[in-house]
Parts: sequence; C-alpha cells; structure tokens
Amino acid sequence: MSIVWKLFITFLKIGLLSIGGGYAIIPLIQEQVVEKNSWISGKMFTDIITISQMTPGPLAVNTSTFVGLQIGGIIGALAATIGCILSGVIISLALYRFFQTHQKSDYVLEVLNGLKSASLGLIISAAVTIILLALYGNNKPGLDFFSLNWTALLIFLALLFVLRKWKINPILIMFASGIAGLVIYR
Repeated sequence: MSIVWKLFITFLKIGLLSIGGGYAIIPLIQEQVVEKNSWISGKMFTDIITISQMTPGPLAVNTSTFVGLQIGGIIGALAATIGCILSGVIISLALYRFFQTHQKSDYVLEVLNGLKSASLGLIISAAVTIILLALYGNNKPGLDFFSLNWTALLIFLALLFVLRKWKINPILIMFASGIAGLVIYR
C-alpha cells in the first residue's frame, strides 16, 4: 500500500473519530502518526502542532496537512487533508438532515448534552498531552520531577503572568515565547 493511500485511510479514520474536533483530536493524531506508524518523532509532532495553531484554519485540518506534507509531500498533504475532512463533511450533512426532522425531540437534546461532556474530556486530554510534550518532551505516564524542563516551565509561567496581568494580545505572547525559545534553546 502506498504511503499516500495509507495517509488518506489513516486520516479518514481520524476524521471519522474526531468528535470534539480541534484540541480533542490531537491525542488521536499523535497515536496514529507518532506511536503506531512511526512516521514522525514526538518532537516533530509538537512542532507541527505549534505551527498548526499559528496558521489560519481548523487545527485538525492544519495538522493533517502538515503531517501529510512531511511524510508524502504535496500529494501526501492533499491525501491527509481530504481524508481528515471527508468524514466530517458527510457526517455533518447527515446530522443536519437528522436534526431538521427531529429538532423538537427531548431525547436528541439529551444526547447532545452527553456529547458536549465527552468533548470536554477530550479537550482536557489534549491539553494535558500538549503540556507534557512541552515540559517533558513526551507524554508517557510516570514522568519524574527531575526530568521536567524547568526553562520551558519558567517561560510558560512568566508569559502566562504577563498575559493575565496586562491583557496583552495572545499573538504577541506566542511571538515572545518563540523568541525566548529561539534565544534559550539555540
């Protein structure tokens, strides 16, 4: 099976299971591209997530595009992106039709409330994954206190303080953290 076809199938499955979207899908993408298929390293995945957050568009789509580009070039990027969005488009059209016919059902509203709770859990999982990757370099359980990247933690806390205290634009905070990382980790 060609790498382009594998990218398409992998991201089609990811798109199919991406309830909650955005941050909720990060652990699933990481599992598929870093752990299961070993297409990229954990460090590269963290870099791709960072770039995906700073570029316009949905996080999952940007991530799939950058992963596909890294693995299979332009054709890989197209395959991964189309795979990622195809399931969502089909499911969205089907759900739109379903909700149009069942918009007054109490059962449907309760199911939606349950899905909101599940999405929140997935978003929290993604946040923990990003924090562990940033502060430890991986997201394996059992991390010890001594392997913590203290420099990254101090940069994070300082910029969080600046953000909360003076309400600076988050884009400027991201720019400042990038500069700090470039200077410190060079």
